[in-house]
Amino acid sequence: MKRQTMTLFALFACVLLCCQVLTAADPMKKKTGSTADAKSKETDELVSLNRQKTVLLDLPHKKLLLKTHVCLQEGVLEMLLCKKQTKEHESILSIESPATAIHAGLLAIGAKVGTPVKFTPKFQPPQGQKLKLELVWKDKDGKEQREVAQQWVRTATSRYFTAMLDRLPEGVTIDKKSELRYDEKYKELIWFGQMSKETRDQFLTKSRDKAFQKAIKKFYDESQPRIMKADWIFAGSGFALDEMTGEKYYYAESGDLICVANFPTAIIDVNIASSASGEGNLLFEANKDKIPPRGTPVTIEITLAEDESKDKSKDGTK
Repeated sequence: MKRQTMTLFALFACVLLCCQVLTAADPMKKKTGSTADAKSKETDELVSLNRQKTVLLDLPHKKLLLKTHVCLQEGVLEMLLCKKQTKEHESILSIESPATAIHAGLLAIGAKVGTPVKFTPKFQPPQGQKLKLELVWKDKDGKEQREVAQQWVRTATSRYFTAMLDRLPEGVTIDKKSELRYDEKYKELIWFGQMSKETRDQFLTKSRDKAFQKAIKKFYDESQPRIMKADWIFAGSGFALDEMTGEKYYYAESGDLICVANFPTAIIDVNIASSASGEGNLLFEANKDKIPPRGTPVTIEITLAEDESKDKSKDGTK
């Protein structure tokens, strides 16, 4: 069996051993009492799953901690988190760790692995255990801050928006300096970037044509940044086989750890259709108003998302 496969299995074995040791040390299962300090120490003990000590298992709380750093504050995104020295130009955070350590940690907290996205022969969205991701860091005054990870990701504005339009309304001309364009060949009206209310209203006064007005209103609405509403799921990546050497390789080692664009190689992906093919626009960008300076240490706390249907039944709601 080849080295990469052995590494993954070795990590799984390590996780299982840690689970057994921590379970045996559970103060609730001891026949004799112990001091409050001892209980606290056992409960708060973290188990490192990699030599860099950046992937930490908090088994008593079923939590996985990832020690990362901010590598991007502004720009379109493919990921929330990538491996160090891979895709920092399209990821908010980076981590120094093998991808296998993160995969093993997710299994240890009880996450059920799903299936990555498929693009052929037809699109199939990624499936898997829904996860809750929280970001913890210290601000410039040293005060701890905490926020759900979705708050750092918003819908992209630095992209093209299109609307079908058979023709430009009579009398409507487009200034060459404008971000608005009309493609005669494909019968499309095209807009780039975020449209302001003032620009929207200016275009709406140019014509009463319903199709034209609908397109302008669509551009304005779609180009306004909104916090990402998608959930992250444990898609699980996969293995590739080198036909020349016969060696197996874990896909996510290429850097695709926590994605906001669908990748078949992702460990964690979003549960919506989000382009990663390069043929379409990337849907998300960094929410620069929320993200601390580059280099800021950030801990990602990963837990299993609560079952909303069970929560609603407890509350007596439907």
